[in-house]
Amino acid sequence: MSSTRKPKLIKNPQDFKKQYLSETGQISCDFGQARTQNFFEVMPLEKLKTFHKEHPFSATRRSFYTLVLVTRGKVKETIGFKSYEFGANTLYFVPENQLHTIEHWSNDVKGYHVIFDADYFLLCLRHQVKLNHYPFFQPDNDLFMKVSETEADAIIELFEKMSFEYSQRKSINDDLLVRLYLNILLIEIERIYRHKKQTEQSGIPKSQQLVTQYRKMVAEHYLSKRQVSDYAALLYVTPHYLNDTVKAVTGKPASEFIYEVLITEAKSLLIQTQHTVTQIAGELNYADQSYFCRFFKKQTGKSPQEFRRKHMHNS
Repeated sequence: MSSTRKPKLIKNPQDFKKQYLSETGQISCDFGQARTQNFFEVMPLEKLKTFHKEHPFSATRRSFYTLVLVTRGKVKETIGFKSYEFGANTLYFVPENQLHTIEHWSNDVKGYHVIFDADYFLLCLRHQVKLNHYPFFQPDNDLFMKVSETEADAIIELFEKMSFEYSQRKSINDDLLVRLYLNILLIEIERIYRHKKQTEQSGIPKSQQLVTQYRKMVAEHYLSKRQVSDYAALLYVTPHYLNDTVKAVTGKPASEFIYEVLITEAKSLLIQTQHTVTQIAGELNYADQSYFCRFFKKQTGKSPQEFRRKHMHNS
């Protein structure tokens, strides 16, 4: 196995085209425009499928956000450590810089595919609302949701309006309505997402809310903050109180959730890349490879090399 192959960094639409699309045919959108920031692309999935390369893809990290609505057919993708198969009336989300692999799109797939970077989104807003504040772009949350026919119709209408305005632009900068529709689309999706979560989580006690906040913070800061006391300070509680609350709600000590996020990212890198164990340890901010290997084996029962070999044997 090569040790030099890394997840391909997809920085802009041109990188996206080279990675995923065939060279034959013409695509009537701006994948050919030399924009490296403030960019946006929207396209029906069935049209994107027409130009889709028919071979397995290597893992990528996209330096932008991806939002996909599947209305027909099936899509199989790996996002982070988890593999998903999405069917009709499913929205799924790929946050910025998330490890991501496209496995397969069925021939009858239909829907919409949108990519955009943070700068594009912010340009049309008075406040700098961060995209990672949307719950569906937070890696510790569900990165997909099923929607009803009524909800799907409302979302499709916004996609179609946004796509129409995008096609009517006289220049790549003539897109105010596109930006506004993107903003409305994200707000509408957030409302549906939060409503579904509130329905699922109605009556949640404060202790559970604290645990939820803690887990979100761990997912955001695990590379730089490894101590429960770090998160207790962020949550304005004592480490003892945080640990007791987490253990009472989940049955596990608070530190276990830090370890789980680290192990999940390590597994993702072992499965989706050909990085050496030394490289992976470095990416996870472990200065000592041997310490990382001991940590990984303690948590999983296998060394990183054994875990990788077992996954390759089973895949």
